[in-house]
Amino acid sequence: VQLQASGGGLVQAGGSLRLSCAVSGITFSSYDMGWYRQAPGKRRELVAMITSGGSTNYADSVKVRFTISRDNAEKTVYLQMNSLKPEDTAVYYCYAQRTILGRYYDYWGQGTLVTVSS
Repeated sequence: VQLQASGGGLVQAGGSLRLSCAVSGITFSSYDMGWYRQAPGKRRELVAMITSGGSTNYADSVKVRFTISRDNAEKTVYLQMNSLKPEDTAVYYCYAQRTILGRYYDYWGQGTLVTVSS
């Protein structure tokens, strides 16, 4: 199983970035997909989640500014990040999860660094 995140970089405050996570080795359409982030010295936190059915959930800190989406044909999940703030600086990780017959499966990508300058 591979989750390959990309799209991070350096951007000024107020700018935008689009993260992508290409997935292989699992039945992508059956998995809930998410983005987490971890800032230096802080715990990893959920940013956004999209279920296999397309329902979305966001951290309060990114609501309105970030949008998660998925393309099941391309086996890719996206995170569109607008109006970026310096506090959004973190390593962003994509995540896949699914429960099958009571057994929990989850996988993590390698992370992509987002740096927002003030």
